[in-house]
Amino acid sequence: MYSYSLQKHELKFKVPAKTSRNTFTTRTIFLITLKNIQTSQEGIGEASPLSLLSVDDVPDYQSILEKKLKEFCQMGSLDQLSLAPYPSIRFGIETALLNMTADSEGVIFNTDFTARKKTMPINGLVWMNDAATMYDEAIQKIQAGFNVIKIKVGALDFDEECRLLEKIRQQYSAFKITLRVDANGAFAPDDALEKLNDLKRFELHSIEQPLSAGYWDWMQKISSESPIDIALDEELIGLNVYEEADKMIKHIKPTYLILKPNLIGGLSLSDEWIKCAQRRNVGWWATSALESNVGLNAIAQWVSKYDNPLHQGLGTGSLFANNFPSRLKIEQGHMRYV
Repeated sequence: MYSYSLQKHELKFKVPAKTSRNTFTTRTIFLITLKNIQTSQEGIGEASPLSLLSVDDVPDYQSILEKKLKEFCQMGSLDQLSLAPYPSIRFGIETALLNMTADSEGVIFNTDFTARKKTMPINGLVWMNDAATMYDEAIQKIQAGFNVIKIKVGALDFDEECRLLEKIRQQYSAFKITLRVDANGAFAPDDALEKLNDLKRFELHSIEQPLSAGYWDWMQKISSESPIDIALDEELIGLNVYEEADKMIKHIKPTYLILKPNLIGGLSLSDEWIKCAQRRNVGWWATSALESNVGLNAIAQWVSKYDNPLHQGLGTGSLFANNFPSRLKIEQGHMRYV
């Protein structure tokens, strides 16, 4: 049996984080502390639905969270069916249980990463802003040692975004710097392929979620005809991994999946997504959903279980002015555990 306590925190962004969908200045998260009544062991996890994106981003979230925590403490195990509509709550309970087993250095997965034998390559992230500021941020990331840069697109005029990418490419070839772009579903189905053909000249690694989620037939057409590899992100949110994941991957045939454990039901369900991807020969990498360092630490350790050479999207902890202490440090485009 378990008991719990809950703490609500408001993380403050150092500068506003803009996408084609939203602008973030603060981020509300809940820290869950679970205690095993028999052993007195405690573990801390994070539940933090992302505004306008998480399926469990609902007005009465805190009361639902309290209810689900009480149910868990009474049952002593995760109720898969009851928690299916609440992926962030499942993630929070799961990470708290894992943290309960952590050693004195916070290790929940024994890997070369947590043993300080290997680092994890990550991409540098450039948020939406005016083109001049985005260019400056991209150059700063490159000068800081990142060789994979992810740029948010879809909010500015498309021609202006092309000029931004061209300006970066004039200085850094694809041999030196890999560029990813993330549209966050901002392209329209009827002109997405035209835009992708325009973007081809910048030798992009991939584009994340060119269309809004749910347009499977359109996305399948784009995936089959696009000159740029397609990575699906929002498309995964709200799908039942056991019933719909393989069907979606088989239909759309993307090159990559983007895994956000907090939004798709936790680490164990993310493992199931990876199994589906591997069966279909689809690559993947993980990104944060703007968790605090508590959730980010769990995700980074989980990713390190896999020998994945692709750059992960986990360098978001430094976005907040009041984040919690972390053993994750970023140097020269790599994350290391200290």
